Amino acid sequence: MYSIVEYKGKRTGYRCGYCNSHQGKGSNGMWAHSMTVQDYQDLIDRGWRRSGKYVYKPIMNQTCCPQYTIRCRSLHFQPSKSHKKVLKKMLRYLTKGETSKLNSEGEPMDSHTEDTGCNFLLKSEPDTSQSELEPLNIYTEKVESEKEEIKGEIIVTTDSGHTESCNEKVNASLSKPLNPAKVGHAPPKPGKGADLSKPPCRKAKDIRKEQKLQKHLQNQMGNHALQEKAQITQKSEPKTNQPKSIEDFIFVTLPPEAAHQLEVRLVRVSFEDPQFRSSFTQSATLFAKYQMAIHKDTPSECNENQFTRFLCDSPLEAENSPNGPDCGYGSFHQQYWVDGKIVAVGVIDILPKCVSSVYLYYDPDYSSLSLGVYSALREIAFTRQIHEKASDLSYYYMGFYIHSCPKMRYKGQYRPSDLLCPETYVWVPIEQCLPSLEHSKYCRFNLDAKAVDEGNVKELGRVRILHKRTVMPYSVYKRRRKGPSDEESVQQYATLVGQECSERMLLFKS
Repeated sequence: MYSIVEYKGKRTGYRCGYCNSHQGKGSNGMWAHSMTVQDYQDLIDRGWRRSGKYVYKPIMNQTCCPQYTIRCRSLHFQPSKSHKKVLKKMLRYLTKGETSKLNSEGEPMDSHTEDTGCNFLLKSEPDTSQSELEPLNIYTEKVESEKEEIKGEIIVTTDSGHTESCNEKVNASLSKPLNPAKVGHAPPKPGKGADLSKPPCRKAKDIRKEQKLQKHLQNQMGNHALQEKAQITQKSEPKTNQPKSIEDFIFVTLPPEAAHQLEVRLVRVSFEDPQFRSSFTQSATLFAKYQMAIHKDTPSECNENQFTRFLCDSPLEAENSPNGPDCGYGSFHQQYWVDGKIVAVGVIDILPKCVSSVYLYYDPDYSSLSLGVYSALREIAFTRQIHEKASDLSYYYMGFYIHSCPKMRYKGQYRPSDLLCPETYVWVPIEQCLPSLEHSKYCRFNLDAKAVDEGNVKELGRVRILHKRTVMPYSVYKRRRKGPSDEESVQQYATLVGQECSERMLLFKS
């Protein structure tokens, strides 16, 4: 099984959907006639993404809005407060039928298909509610309130119940003249001598020694008692509650009288699959409804042909492995059915190391449920679920992170996550990248100035070529070729895909 690609070269000076620049965008692209899941895994780890069968890579240091590949480390993911709100909202809807009157989510625009300019939204919507990552500064507020109390007037209550101002009493007493007779110590009164009925006075030194000894004995007895009490408490008290995971919200069993029933079906994208074929019309109709309502597409821009081209046609070849997930690798639609009808579809690719999010479309009538955020959390949970069978698969790829576009920063809320260095293709925690992105749209995240792209092409002659149904290395094809040299184009292609992919994939030459 081979990946067969046709390199289309560089495309620059076209409209950007993020900043609305008319000529600011640039990318390299190729048409994938077929592709193995391993080759696509290696390509997205070098900054490539697919839209249908078109695979593209932004020219990071030239494009107006650099798009950095982002991945979430799903095994360590902890939902934020806003994520839990979305999960609880869905639970309330399913159990009691409760829905929010207002749509709490914005609708960010994500990557669009590079060959046609059709706008594509990736996944979850941004949440502007208070995040756990940005706690309120309670300590500062408390100090300020205490300062106000000190500045204010102090009120006391007398024995008779009459309230007085301490400030007034102090001021009044300070304004009175001092009585010289009351200044200084009073003269001693005459005494009667020692009382013989009482024991003689003890030295202060002896009293202090005795008090110290008593205190020491009390401490020893107290510590022993505390130890016994702690042991009893540990045995009797239950363990402290652990924070809830997304699975605690998602896989909860609904009561029999629940208002709605939710079923999530994973369907392989193939017209040979009976489930996919039987739900195709309903799914395509939902896509058109979403595109027209959210992206203001015309009916011709979101008909069944466009739906098939963008979200059903995939270059990925279906693969199965003994150590892989039970569903296999390839392209899938994750359908969300509520009471017997599809309300949302998440388009995903299952690859050797990750679940890669491609697109989401949903019924606008259910916007109040924040289905973008909910589906992203479901896909993280799904990634963790299949990791139990496929141990190498542990990441959730969210497409591109675009820091220069504020409405596209929401993907950074799924922590912990990493961004891909555009020069050395190593993963760097997003917390380390954000300070640099605040100063410059384009950044090299690898702090090692001497580090280079380890996967860069080293031997151009070993690039595999498919010509006239014959597979050959580029060194042989170059000798046989007639006409002008295409070495510059092949060099560009090999540099972008890397040495390993260039030796595995077949570069089609007509």
